[in-house]
Amino acid sequence: MINAMINYMLGVKREDKIWFEITDDQSDRTSAHSQTSIITVYGFYLQESPIHLTIIDTPGYGDTHGVDLDKQITVSLYSLSKSAEGIHEIDAVCLVIKATKNRLSDRQQYIFDAVQSLFGRDIAENTVLLFAHSTEYPPKNALTAVKEAEIKCAVNDKNQPVYFLFDNCQSDAADEEYEMIQEQSWNLSFRGMTQFFKFLDTIRPKSLKMTRDVLQEEQLEAQISNLKSRVELMQLKKNELKQTQEALEQNKEHVKKNENFEYEVKVFYKEKVDIDPAVASMAICCTVCEENCHYPGCWWVSNLSWCSVMRNNHCTVCTNKCHYKEHVKHAKIYETKTKREKITYEDLKKKHEDKIGDCAPLLKKLEEELHELEKEKIKLVNEAFDCVETLQKITLNIDSLIILQHIDFLVKKLKEINEPEKAQTLENIKKKAEDKHGPLEYLTRFLKNIFK
Repeated sequence: MINAMINYMLGVKREDKIWFEITDDQSDRTSAHSQTSIITVYGFYLQESPIHLTIIDTPGYGDTHGVDLDKQITVSLYSLSKSAEGIHEIDAVCLVIKATKNRLSDRQQYIFDAVQSLFGRDIAENTVLLFAHSTEYPPKNALTAVKEAEIKCAVNDKNQPVYFLFDNCQSDAADEEYEMIQEQSWNLSFRGMTQFFKFLDTIRPKSLKMTRDVLQEEQLEAQISNLKSRVELMQLKKNELKQTQEALEQNKEHVKKNENFEYEVKVFYKEKVDIDPAVASMAICCTVCEENCHYPGCWWVSNLSWCSVMRNNHCTVCTNKCHYKEHVKHAKIYETKTKREKITYEDLKKKHEDKIGDCAPLLKKLEEELHELEKEKIKLVNEAFDCVETLQKITLNIDSLIILQHIDFLVKKLKEINEPEKAQTLENIKKKAEDKHGPLEYLTRFLKNIFK
């Protein structure tokens, strides 16, 4: 397809009996690898032409290297947009599909979702379909497959997807026996390319907002994961306090006499554990808050201030919003665990700075702490919901696996804090994702099998 664009710009005609192709001499690459490992940028300039064409090619998306490679593509596009000589706006996102397709495979749908997720919501207006191996007839089955897959793209005045037809045989050697067929194929592709370039003249380029939006998306996903962990921690704290309350009630006589006694309670603690390589290879954690700030996350940064969860050198995720220097990147994460522990009444009084013999003030203090924990839980659950809502506003595809793996938990907690409408919003997102279960299963398999 790229060669066809370049030959069109060069004004190559069929009767010229020549065809120009881009060559990439990387003979050490095995045939199992995609033709482009990360991204390739082609720049094409003609002195006699007013058009300067730049093509960013990402055919590696969704190949057998999986999500790991996809992350490298994201980082490469990010670097390209940040570079002074890089790409700062995009005229079109082209999705190439065989015209004979009657359904998109899970892999294809994942690829298209992933590509579109790199850009702002309005990039759909600049997204077009290029149907390869086409005939003179509209590719009805392929268009139905695109519609069923809910691919977001530009539409015409009849509210139908904008598409262009090509038959990729221009490079085939001329054969008198198939002269008429080859001429029809050539003319079809020439018309398709003419219409495509006319379309480019009519649309406004989009600023490459991926720099901001993708980083914000990663930030929000990290926040949701972190907030879930903190809500779970709040629940463990509440359970511990309730057990303490019960112990005081059961030992009222000892408390009245200010006698020391011992009771057992299940307490929580944090421990550093090795990361499951099936999930991720590295995580960024705060050593002050003892929290996982970007997990799964930031495998590529050498300077932690570059991580997407950092803003103005401070973390946007951990409880105290600590400086990036208080964070570490390694193959371990904090995990909350519980154990049975014996505690004395004297230890409890010291912990709560209460030396009064009557248990009433201490019980009241515990009750106040429980109330504060409930308020904190409500705040954290609402923050997590707000993160999901913000994600819905900035991305084309809200149903990312990062969000879906937390939805059931958030729905349950929203119902607990009496927010049924918010819970229903998340259930609707989940239902929409389940309707697209194919790409999700594809992505789930990648996360389980490829991150090694």
